[in-house]
Amino acid sequence: MTAAGSPPTPAAAAPSTTPPTPPTVRGESEAIVFAVSAGGLGALYGLLIGLLTEDLPMSGDVSFGTLAAAGSGVIAALAAGWGYWRSRHAPGQEWRRALAPWAFTVNTISVVIAHTVFAVLATLVIYLVLSRGFIGLGVITFWSVVLMTVTLGLTAYLVSLSVSRMTTQRMSSLLMAFIVIGTLTAMVTTPDPVWWQIHFSHLGTFWALSSAVFNGTLVAGGLLVTTFAVYIAADMRALVARRKLAYERSPRIVSTLFVLMGFMLAGVGLVPVNVNEPIHNLSASGMALVYVGLLAAGPRILRGMPTFYFLSTWAFLASTVVTVVLFATGYFGLTALEIIVFALIFGWIAVFIRFLGVTGQTE
Repeated sequence: MTAAGSPPTPAAAAPSTTPPTPPTVRGESEAIVFAVSAGGLGALYGLLIGLLTEDLPMSGDVSFGTLAAAGSGVIAALAAGWGYWRSRHAPGQEWRRALAPWAFTVNTISVVIAHTVFAVLATLVIYLVLSRGFIGLGVITFWSVVLMTVTLGLTAYLVSLSVSRMTTQRMSSLLMAFIVIGTLTAMVTTPDPVWWQIHFSHLGTFWALSSAVFNGTLVAGGLLVTTFAVYIAADMRALVARRKLAYERSPRIVSTLFVLMGFMLAGVGLVPVNVNEPIHNLSASGMALVYVGLLAAGPRILRGMPTFYFLSTWAFLASTVVTVVLFATGYFGLTALEIIVFALIFGWIAVFIRFLGVTGQTE
C-alpha cells in the first residue's frame, strides 16, 4: 500500500525488464543430478559402441563424433524440456505461467529444439577439432566409455543450467551463438569448397550433412526468434507500465514483427533455394524488410530508449544501405551481400536487447 492507503500502480509494481534469474541451490542440484545420470548413460552407451565397433575415427560420416553428437542431442532435448518446464516457477519467470497454453508449448518446443541442435553442432565441432589434433587415432573401448561419459554428462549439466535461468539477454546470447556455430559448421563441412563463389544459400542445396546443418540452423533459429519475441514483449510491457516507453502499442508491434522475422528465417531453411527459389528469396527478402522496418520505425515506436540506441540504429541502417549500394555497383558479389546483411540483422538484435535491458536506468 502507498502512504495514502491506495494500492500501488502498475508502473510502481512492474519490474523494469525480465530480471536475471539468480542461481539457486535447487537449480544447481538438479543440474548435477542430470549430469551424473547422463554420465552414467554415457558410460553404458560408450561401452556398447566400444564393444560393437573397432577403432572408430573421431570425426566423419560414420565416426565416434557423430554417435556422440546423437547422444548429446537426446540428452539435451530431455534436459531442456524438463528444465525449462520446471523453471517457470523460478523467481522472475512468473509471467510465463500467464501465457496461453499454446504459446507456452511453442516456446518450450523452440527452446528444446535450439538446445538440441546446438548440442549436436557443438559436439560435432569438438570432435572435428579433436580429429585434427589426433590424426589417425581410433577410439578404443576404454576411451569410448570415458569420452561418452564426459560428453553426455557435460551436455546435461550445461543445458540444465541454461534453461533454468532463461532471460531475454540469455536468449539473445543463445540465438547468436547458435546461428554462428551452425553456419560456420556448414561452411567447413560443405562438399563444395568454392560455395562462396555462388551465394550464401548455396550451402543448403546439397544432399549432405552440411546442408542439413545449415537449413536446420535456420529453421531452429527462426523458432528461437519467435520465442525470443515473447520475452521482448514481457520486457517492453514492463517498461510501458513504468512509463519508460512512450508508445503503449510498442510491445505488441515489436514482438509481432519479431515473430514475422522468425517465420521468415525458418522459411529460408525450410525451402532451400534449389527447391523453390521464389519462396526462398521471398523469405530472405521479407526478413530483411522487417529488419529495415524496425530500424526506420524505431524513433516512434521505441521512444524512451536511450539516445545512443537510436544513434546505433541509424548506424546499422546506414551500413545496410551502403552494403546494398556496393553490391548494386558491382563492388562485391551476392555472397558478401547476404553475409553482411545477415550479420547486421543479428548484430542489431544484440544491440537492441542490451539497450532494452538498461532502458529506464539512471546513468
